[in-house]
Amino acid sequence: MDEQVLAAMARWPNVPAVRGWLSLTARGQWRLHPHGRGWGAPDEEPGEAITSPQITAFIGRNYLADETGRWFFQNGPQRVYVRLDGAPWILGVGPDPQGRPRVRTHTGRDYGPVTQWWLSPGGRLYARSAQGAGLVADRDLARMLDALRAIDGRSLDDWLDRPDPAGILVRLEGAAPDAAPLRLLAEDALEATLGFVRRP
Repeated sequence: MDEQVLAAMARWPNVPAVRGWLSLTARGQWRLHPHGRGWGAPDEEPGEAITSPQITAFIGRNYLADETGRWFFQNGPQRVYVRLDGAPWILGVGPDPQGRPRVRTHTGRDYGPVTQWWLSPGGRLYARSAQGAGLVADRDLARMLDALRAIDGRSLDDWLDRPDPAGILVRLEGAAPDAAPLRLLAEDALEATLGFVRRP
């Protein structure tokens, strides 16, 4: 968290938190809801994309979760809870300096090691690491699935044709040898399983 944010929190410790003003899309884009109606109201507004690199970097540096899994942006002394359209972290995959697959967040941070993967019936790929829950962005899904290898030699396509409820152990191709289970997960079990709140 930025020093000036910590100083503002110390100076004004009792500023009420707000909801409905900020969301994170399933593609990793921050959106501002200027009328505070980004929270599931009948007149919920789609919001406006935040495109300034300075502002998105500031949000990313001051983006945290509380002990109940509610994610927020600490905007000076005020906590701004974030509506999550996908997960707290939106993930992409690209090469590291050695050309091996590397998972990164929408804020540009390295993500991992992944301790668990889940695939939803709708084809969304989720992950968990020490940083929290992540969703692979749709534009990176094919690349991520190509980079995942079953350690028993089966292809992921074979497993998906006949999924075992126990899952399958996978790891990123060429990455550290740590393997993590990949399992199927229903969307309605997502928040409880991954430990975050989409609409705090």
